[in-house]
Amino acid sequence: MSFAPALRSEWIKTRTLRSLVGGLCAIVVATVVFSALAGLDTEGDDFDPLFSAFFGVSFGQIAAIAFGTTAVSGEFHGGALRLSLAAVPRRGRWFAAKATAIGLPVLAVGLVTGFVSLLVGRAVLGTKADGLGWAEGVRGAVACGVYLALMALFAAGLTALLRSGVATLSILVPFLLIVSFVVGDMSGNVADFLPDRAGQVALHQTWDGSLGPWTGLAVTTLWAAAALLAGAWRLRRRDA
Repeated sequence: MSFAPALRSEWIKTRTLRSLVGGLCAIVVATVVFSALAGLDTEGDDFDPLFSAFFGVSFGQIAAIAFGTTAVSGEFHGGALRLSLAAVPRRGRWFAAKATAIGLPVLAVGLVTGFVSLLVGRAVLGTKADGLGWAEGVRGAVACGVYLALMALFAAGLTALLRSGVATLSILVPFLLIVSFVVGDMSGNVADFLPDRAGQVALHQTWDGSLGPWTGLAVTTLWAAAALLAGAWRLRRRDA
């Protein structure tokens, strides 16, 4: 089977499984709702109107990694992977189709989420958003979509490597919610190269550190690519 039919079959899985459709919806809801709530708190010397508009990404990314994890982990139950590989014997081609069927929907949903969060954030911030230019806002919205897609792919690659959705979520969720902040406070500029902290630089109006908006996303891209390559390697080395 060529790549196009393989991608079509993986896309059918994505749009017909309720858990995956629910995961895409959760990305939008979590990001927009928490961004709106963050816009109600504008106190503090370190207030950043752009990051306030996209604050919910910290929660939306959990839904994104859950989507990427679920999409891959389902293949390791009930012999689903054997059926997939029977249709697409070339494992690298199948995994590329799977990754594409994960990344593109999250990118599309993430872009919509980014622009909705921007509009809602500006509305909630009111006059506090006067210093936020539209060019910066559009950059943040686009970066929001790209970042969420990269985190979903990062989770997908890690799930293929570990062959377990539970193990992946047990590592990534505590890391994103707790460990990353602790490491960031203790390690200085080293933490700038963690996948979440690097990618979220583009969501800030101003930033400190060695990475800029696009170089930060490039670092997150490298993390996602490394995870996908490791997952593809494990897929080739292990029986279905």
